[in-house]
Amino acid sequence: MTATRAICHRRGVQDVLEQFDEYLALQRGRSEHTRRAYLGDLRSLFAFLADRTPGAGLDALSLPVLRSWLAAQAASGTARATLARRTSAVKTFTAWAQRRGLLTDDPATRLQVPKSGRTLPSVLRADQATDAMNAAESGAQQGDPLALRDRLIVEMLYATGIRVSELCGLDIDDVDRSRRVLRVLGKGNKQRTVPYGQPAHDALSAWLTTGRPALTTGESGPALLLGARGRRLDPRQARTVVHQTMSAVPGAPDIGPHGLRHSAATHLLEGGADLRVVQELLGHSTLATTQLYTHVTVARLRAVHDQAHPRA
Repeated sequence: MTATRAICHRRGVQDVLEQFDEYLALQRGRSEHTRRAYLGDLRSLFAFLADRTPGAGLDALSLPVLRSWLAAQAASGTARATLARRTSAVKTFTAWAQRRGLLTDDPATRLQVPKSGRTLPSVLRADQATDAMNAAESGAQQGDPLALRDRLIVEMLYATGIRVSELCGLDIDDVDRSRRVLRVLGKGNKQRTVPYGQPAHDALSAWLTTGRPALTTGESGPALLLGARGRRLDPRQARTVVHQTMSAVPGAPDIGPHGLRHSAATHLLEGGADLRVVQELLGHSTLATTQLYTHVTVARLRAVHDQAHPRA
């Protein structure tokens, strides 16, 4: 065992994971969400290793161990997309560990990433989206600060198709109200400009005029959206808001913020938007990701055709 690996063994896995987290943040530019997911995956791996071989260190990682861990995950019902992410997390980690001298060789070199198998996402019909926006607006009519915020969350997610993490990360200065556009910092620290419409503008004005001032504290900083205690809104709270809003729409699927993002993309394409424009709005790195939504619209056309055509 080299001196570096011996130090690693004494310090334990946690210190190594903290170094890896720093590498992901500073050198790979990974988002907090991605880093949290990767570290959770690796803790799961090391817990599996500890159960299998008590007292084992980093150098006990091997291809059979990694395959056994993934097999146990699959047997427990873990989705293929999650397995694919966990495989990527391990491969990124072991390659980094080898470069740092913490591993003699990379045990994940021949580890295959399971194909995630894309499925059609649940989306709202246009009339259901309208009903959801109306429900959020109705709840905000009494001027309650949290209700005004919740209306803005739902309106802005649907109007722009941005990710919930991107919405919660917005500062007041990221909003150009005169041009009705947002400056959004997306995955990989890539910045893009996203427009929004008049209804979202109205919700934003009500929030900034009446809602936000009532919740602002010394801890608010420049955050656009605030929680009940005046701190920057957590994405988990925003997800709860969306689910609660959807529960007020009869017949609507129980979708969260990502469902609103899917709905926005689908409705843009159904309205005639160019695929590359939608790619830019959503912040997709490749057009292939955006093309998923063309499958959704075709599926809808097929459903309508089967229902309406006499010889379907």
